[in-house]
Amino acid sequence: MDLQSLCTVILVSALISLVCHPCSVTAGDIVHDDDSAPKKPGCENDFVLVKVQTWVNGIEDAEFVGVGARFGTTIVSKEKNANHRRLILSDPRDCCSFPKNKLDNDVIMVDRGNCKFTTKANNAQAANASALLITNNQKELYKMVCDPGETDLDIHIPAVMLPQDAGISLEKMLTSNSSVSVQLYSPKRPLVDIAEVFLWLMAVGTILCASYWSAWNAREAAIEQEKLLKGLQTCLVALLSRWFKHSGESYIKVPFFGAVSYLTLAVSPFCIAFAIVWAIYRNVSYAWIGQDILGIALIITVLQIVRVPNLKVGTVLLGCGFLYDIFWVFVSKKFFHESVMIVVARGDKSGEDGIPMLLKIPRMFDPWGGYSIIGFGDILLPGLLVAFSLRYDWLANKTLRAGYFMWAMIAYGLGLLVTYIALNLMDGHGQPALLYIVPFTLGTFLTLGRKRGDLGLLWTSGEAERPCPHVRLEHQNIEELSDEK
Repeated sequence: MDLQSLCTVILVSALISLVCHPCSVTAGDIVHDDDSAPKKPGCENDFVLVKVQTWVNGIEDAEFVGVGARFGTTIVSKEKNANHRRLILSDPRDCCSFPKNKLDNDVIMVDRGNCKFTTKANNAQAANASALLITNNQKELYKMVCDPGETDLDIHIPAVMLPQDAGISLEKMLTSNSSVSVQLYSPKRPLVDIAEVFLWLMAVGTILCASYWSAWNAREAAIEQEKLLKGLQTCLVALLSRWFKHSGESYIKVPFFGAVSYLTLAVSPFCIAFAIVWAIYRNVSYAWIGQDILGIALIITVLQIVRVPNLKVGTVLLGCGFLYDIFWVFVSKKFFHESVMIVVARGDKSGEDGIPMLLKIPRMFDPWGGYSIIGFGDILLPGLLVAFSLRYDWLANKTLRAGYFMWAMIAYGLGLLVTYIALNLMDGHGQPALLYIVPFTLGTFLTLGRKRGDLGLLWTSGEAERPCPHVRLEHQNIEELSDEK
């Protein structure tokens, strides 16, 4: 491997560590199973998230989210089938003994601790409660399971664990002499959300745009024998310079920055202002639009600057990304007890919505809300190979069907589609997109190259053999003289 190829591998490997994140859903898994909590008769429910909608004095108020227990009846999935029930604070608070409250099919709220979860549920059921809300003593949710030797599991009311802050809020409502009622239901997610379709189009469109941009610059350089512009150029400057060539090619010296084009000076204040406004309002509901715009611009810029010189480098990069993604999504659970990649992408325990190195779209028809997301690395790494394929096709004067670009784009689109299928089959659990994208994209490229006899050329030089201009001109002159004779 030559020095240029080695430098490319090192540079993009550094990018992987920064931007390669799994395709994942941030709303949380609606249905979850756990091998460490085995099922048995009377204690075999899946762990599901439950919405707890409240009404105070007949007026709709806050909504909380809890998790259903292994035991008890299952929670209804449709809001219209969920009954409104009065909420009562247990006396004693832990409900480890028979409640003193007079219950008439009410929902009883108890504190966690001092006895088993099933003991609380049996006592609440005996007191004629319709459901049991258990307030955790921590901010996180906890899975309520049965002890291995338990036999008293004839529980016919649903039990839900609430986080500590939800319990505090509900207690304030109850102690303010207000009439509080609740409604419990666990809506199911739609099989496919329109957000995933738009995210797929966004990822494929970004690679398509960046590939043509990169190939266009490469073809211009080959034809005009010119070097590309120095320095990092933003997408906006590169785009506008097509129409305002004079401004793009006229430079002025700026202290600390050196030679800067007039077009860059004109565009920079807008770009800086856009980024600052997004940073200030990044926590509002529509901030994902600005994040996606900035993200797509960054991806296109990187794909113009960083170029895979040949298929050998592309194979090493995608192979490393393939293993990297699998390790941090699946294998890291063995060491850290949770997927580090998914935790970082969602921003768990950080007080933030997640790192901005990803594209995201709100799940529009999902009753749980949240976002469908895809990491920059899942677009950048395969995008390097797709952009290389188009540059090769153009310089080799290959048609769309006879070239490699069209097939590489189709392979990427199919790989990303399979990722979303796997995501939905796994009930929203985060999936490493490169696990599916790399075999599709790289496998297609290698198979086509071998079949067409171009693999050796693609693997080493990465460019089609082209005669020098003076040699081509000499051949033309010889042919013209032959025709005259």
